[in-house]
Formats: sequence, C-alpha cells, structure tokens
Amino acid sequence: MSDEKRARIRHLNDAFRWSLVEPPAKGKLYMTAGVASHGEPFGIRAVAAIALFDAFTEDIDPHGEHDMVRVTVDGTVIWAKIDYFSKADPDLGSDDPGDDAVTERVMTIMLPEEY
Repeated sequence: MSDEKRARIRHLNDAFRWSLVEPPAKGKLYMTAGVASHGEPFGIRAVAAIALFDAFTEDIDPHGEHDMVRVTVDGTVIWAKIDYFSKADPDLGSDDPGDDAVTERVMTIMLPEEY
C-alpha cells in the first residue's frame, strides 16, 4: 500500500474517532457486553479516551492506519478496533478503506479478553 493511501486511511480513522465526541459520527460504534457491564458513565469515559487517543506505536499500529487503540480507563484496559465494510454490501469488507464513499467504518470497543 502506498504511503499516500495509508495516510488517507489514517486521516479518515482519526476523523471517525474524533467524531465520537464532535458529532456527527463518521461511522458506527459498538460496545461489547463486557465494556457495557461497567456502566454508562464508564462507557462515556471510554469513548472519550478512545476519541482523544494519539499515542500510536508500532506495537498497536503496525500498519500506520490508526485502526487500533489501547487505553486504560479507571484501571481497566480497553481496546477499540476499526473495521472497514462495503457500503454496497455490509456483509463484505471494503475494497478501498481510503474512500468514504464506498466504506463504512465500524468501531468495536471491547475488553482484551473479548477479542
């Protein structure tokens, strides 16, 4: 993948994360039962921490797309993963995650043991 395409995907993923606290949302957000079990205030803090995250490292972002986040909220480790789906057929992955016209971004917020 070209550096330009990777930069475009990274920009779109960052915009999606930021839109979680600055609507309108630029994708869909799902939270697992494990995260939800911590209660709504915890979920709100988790979403805010994920939206504002900017400490990407090779360990959690080996492809430079900013599609994976790892944060700690109230002592609990939370992961957030962005996946790319086709807008034409949501059962399929997107052929071009750098093109928002054909790509639906979907973030899942989870506990590591739920991955």
